[in-house]
Amino acid sequence: MSTMAIGLSLFGAMLVLMAVRVPIAIAMFVPGAAGYVLLAGWNPLLAHLKGAVYGRVSVYDLSVIPLFMLMGAFAVRGGLSKALFDFANALLGRFKGGMAMAGVLACAAFGSISGSTVATTATIAQVAYPEMRRLRYSGRLATAALATGGTMGVLLPPSVTLMVYAILTEQNITRTFLAAYVPALLAAIGYILAIAVYVRIRPEHAPQAQGASAAAMGHAGARMWPIAVIFVAVFGGIYGGVFTPTEGAAIGAVLTFALALARGEMDRPRFVESIQATATTSGMIFMIFIGADMINAALALSQLPNQLADMVATARIPPVAVMAAIMVFYIALGSVMDEMSMILLTVPVLFPVILGLDFYGLGPTDKALWFGILILTVCEIGMIFPPVGLNVYIMNGLAKDVPMIETYKGVMPFLLTDFIRLALLILFPGITLWMVHLRT
Repeated sequence: MSTMAIGLSLFGAMLVLMAVRVPIAIAMFVPGAAGYVLLAGWNPLLAHLKGAVYGRVSVYDLSVIPLFMLMGAFAVRGGLSKALFDFANALLGRFKGGMAMAGVLACAAFGSISGSTVATTATIAQVAYPEMRRLRYSGRLATAALATGGTMGVLLPPSVTLMVYAILTEQNITRTFLAAYVPALLAAIGYILAIAVYVRIRPEHAPQAQGASAAAMGHAGARMWPIAVIFVAVFGGIYGGVFTPTEGAAIGAVLTFALALARGEMDRPRFVESIQATATTSGMIFMIFIGADMINAALALSQLPNQLADMVATARIPPVAVMAAIMVFYIALGSVMDEMSMILLTVPVLFPVILGLDFYGLGPTDKALWFGILILTVCEIGMIFPPVGLNVYIMNGLAKDVPMIETYKGVMPFLLTDFIRLALLILFPGITLWMVHLRT
């Protein structure tokens, strides 16, 4: 058996293990270890393992992940989601479908604090969904809008997946964050337009608009401004070079905790729960890191990434067609894997392919940033794409009165805007790189 065939077999074995619900870290580690033994032997495997685990988890840059996750945990348990939703609803409630639009904006705002798609969807949905149903929004529109809005946690800083991609490809985290903002803004605009068109085609799915009074606007704004201050302090400091992303994450965690404490939303049980949730999720992410490193080491021995890059380079396929095919591959892969696993497993294989192709004359750093945003955009799509769509399952667990098929029908207009946005990002890399170049 050739080394390339062994590499492909390892990849297939990993997918089979994932399909039968073996934990992701184990599903990566076991085929990787078996492939390493097959390609190099037991002694080299043991020598590799002796330093590989420490080498991975001792990287200083990884400390930014649990710190931003702790900031998000304090935000989730500190009652910040209701303030964000109330403010967004006060702004958009005057439009038909405004509360659904407010749910999308609240998800975007909360995602920029928590950095977690799952936390964003679950938290905002618990606040917004009962209110939307009380005002007679259809279950289809309510669940679809919230499930879709929650996907922006993948792309908006401080997205954990975004940070992992930056670390994995050795890119500057601040520049990676900057590259994400315009695509995320386009996502929010596309989702709001999709709701506006939908409620005009199907007016029975949303009630008549109800504008907020000046007093309600003032009250919502008063509850919102401390959150805005935290956001500006953390990300303004990072982008302004006042402190590093890790230091910014630590400051954000302290400020979010202080705000929750000042509002009376943080007590000892919630504090302990926040610490435990952060530790559990961080441990899971680091275990996936270790599993991904193992299978990627075996794939490197098989020379699969290099052979794949050579095949693409000699096939004379237009680079844009290659990128489009990779995006389709990611959508298909999203049916069996979460976004973190996809990033950790596929980027070491596909990244050399992208760097070896000429895309609009972009330099290596620009290509790396552009490719990362494209991957995360597709990860967003995978979160609501049938037949799996993790966010749809989360909404189904929270909205048991709405059949899952109704939510899948509801996400179709949002998926249409996602595919249009993805095409624009592929054809016009400047959309992604504009803020990066503006800062430099």
